[in-house]
Amino acid sequence: MSEPTGRISRFITFIRKPSAKYSILAISSVGFFAGIIFWGGFNTGLEMTNSLEFCISCHEMRDNVYAEYKETIHYSNRTGVRAICSDCHVPKDWTHKMIRKSKASFEVLGKLMGSIDTREKFEAKRIELATHEWDRMKATDSRECRNCHSFEAMSPELQKQTPYKKHMKARDEGKTCIDCHKGIAHHLPKEYEDPDE
Repeated sequence: MSEPTGRISRFITFIRKPSAKYSILAISSVGFFAGIIFWGGFNTGLEMTNSLEFCISCHEMRDNVYAEYKETIHYSNRTGVRAICSDCHVPKDWTHKMIRKSKASFEVLGKLMGSIDTREKFEAKRIELATHEWDRMKATDSRECRNCHSFEAMSPELQKQTPYKKHMKARDEGKTCIDCHKGIAHHLPKEYEDPDE
């Protein structure tokens, strides 16, 4: 028997051998329930980071973009439907959510390093921060917007004709929400120039 095959054979024999103190069933059961507890705790923690309270727990967000958002239709409207930070900035499906959360962990450096800790510093970086978010939304075809809004669900009877025609034209041209709706939930950067003007 060759050396690698012998090692594999010894390993398989070792893991199949019962423990001196506990049965395989007991060890498997403990592992199963520990996995459930870990997964539940992980998901609970993950969902806590999607709450509005978590998002505005640092003053950089609370004093800047949150204050602006409170003046928009996404915060207060006739139907009483409110979109919070995670509705627009965090994907719903698990894979894309984990990718977004991983990238967002690097954004915490802005807080830790103090690069946006005053209103003036935040305004100086606003165009950079906004451009990153617009690029992300463009790359995902405004996935988070489309969790609530879709061209197919727009009613020509209920939507005013001018916006309806613009939406149908945008759909036909392959545009996505962020192409036309920059600044809908937060102030536009002073440096922003609308390419359509």
